[in-house]
Amino acid sequence: MSTSPNSSSTAVRIPRGVWVLGFVSMLMDISSEMIHSLLPLFMVGTLGLSVLAVGLIEGMAEATASISKVFSGALSDWLGKRKGLAVLGYALGALTKPVFALASGAGMVVAARFIDRVGKGIRGAPRDALLADITPPAVRGAAYGLRQSLDTVGAFAGPLLATALMLAWANDFRAVFWVAVIPGFLAVALLFFGINEPAHAADRKPVNPIRREALARLDRRYWRVVGIGAVFTLARFSEAFLVLRANELGVPIAWVPLVLVAMNLVYAASAYPFGKLSDSISHGKLLAMGLVVLIAADLVLASASDWAMLGVGVALWGVHMGMTQGLLAAMVADTAPADLRGTGFGLFNLVSGGAMLAASVIAGLLWHSFGSALTFYAGAGFAGLTLLGLLLSSRR
Repeated sequence: MSTSPNSSSTAVRIPRGVWVLGFVSMLMDISSEMIHSLLPLFMVGTLGLSVLAVGLIEGMAEATASISKVFSGALSDWLGKRKGLAVLGYALGALTKPVFALASGAGMVVAARFIDRVGKGIRGAPRDALLADITPPAVRGAAYGLRQSLDTVGAFAGPLLATALMLAWANDFRAVFWVAVIPGFLAVALLFFGINEPAHAADRKPVNPIRREALARLDRRYWRVVGIGAVFTLARFSEAFLVLRANELGVPIAWVPLVLVAMNLVYAASAYPFGKLSDSISHGKLLAMGLVVLIAADLVLASASDWAMLGVGVALWGVHMGMTQGLLAAMVADTAPADLRGTGFGLFNLVSGGAMLAASVIAGLLWHSFGSALTFYAGAGFAGLTLLGLLLSSRR
C-alpha cells in the first residue's frame, strides 16, 4: 500500500478521458438516483413490503452487482479490452429504467433492480480499470476522486430533480421514473462516442486471469486492500436506511429524496479534494480519519430527534464517503498489476459486495426487531472495530 508523498503529482494533468468517464457516471447516476431515492418508499408504501424485505433486496442487489464485477473484470483482462464491456453494462442499466415506471407489482421492481445491478457490475470493474489505464500514476488518486465527484454530482442531482417533480406532480412515482429514462440513455451515447481505448491497450497481451500463476501475482499488498475494503463496507450499510430514517423522523415523502441530495452534495464536494490529498499523504491515516467520521455519523443518526440532527448525520456520512471511496479505488489500481486490473477491481468489489449484503441484512433485522437507533449504533460499533484493526495492522 502506497503511503509516500508524490511531489510530481501537481505537474501532471488529468487526462480528458477521466472527465468523459466522470460525466458518463454523472448522467447514469442522475437516472439511477431519481429512481433509487424514491424506491424504498415506493416498495414500502405502494407495494407493501417490509423494511426487512427492503434491506434484503438492497443487499442482494448490491451483492449481485459485485459478483458481476468479478466476471466482467476478468473478461476485460482476458480480452485486453475494457470499453465494450463498459458500454454493455451502461446499456443494461439504461434499459431497466422504463421497467420501474411500468411495474405493477413487486416482482417487476425486484427484477428491474437486479438487472440494473447486473449492468452496474458489468461496467464497474472494466471502467475503473480503463481509468487506471489512461491515468498517470502521479495523479491517480486525484483522477479517481474527480470521477467520484462527478459521479456523486449525479447522485445528488437525481434526488433533487426527483423531489422537484414529486412536488410538481403530486407524488406521482411513475411519472418521475419515466423522466429518469432520459439521462440513462444519454450516458450510454456519451461513453460510446466520447472515449477510446488507450493506444497501449492494443499492445497489451490478453491474460487468462483464472490461471494460478496469474492470480499469484495479486500479492499481499493487494489482498490487504481487499480486506480493508470489506470491513469498511461491513461498517457502512445501504443508504436506503438513511431514507427510511428521514421518513421515520417525519420528513414528508416528497422531501425525503433531499436526504440523499444533502449526503451526495457533501460527498461530491469532498471526493476530489480528498482524492488529491491521497496522492501526497499516508493512505492509512486518511482511512482512519474516514472511520472516525463514520462513527460520528452513526452516533448522530442513532440519537437524532429532529431534522437538524438528521442533517448533521447525513452530512458526516457524505464526508466519510468522500474521504474513503476514491482512495480505496486508487489503492486497488496501485496494488494490482496493469494487465490484471480488471480482475483486481472485480475481486475487490465481490468481497465488498458480500460485506454489503451482510451489513444490509443485519441492519434490516436490527431495525425490524429493535428499532432504528440500534441499527446505527451497531454501525458505529462495526466502524470502531474496523478502526481498531486498522490501527493495530498499521502498527505491526
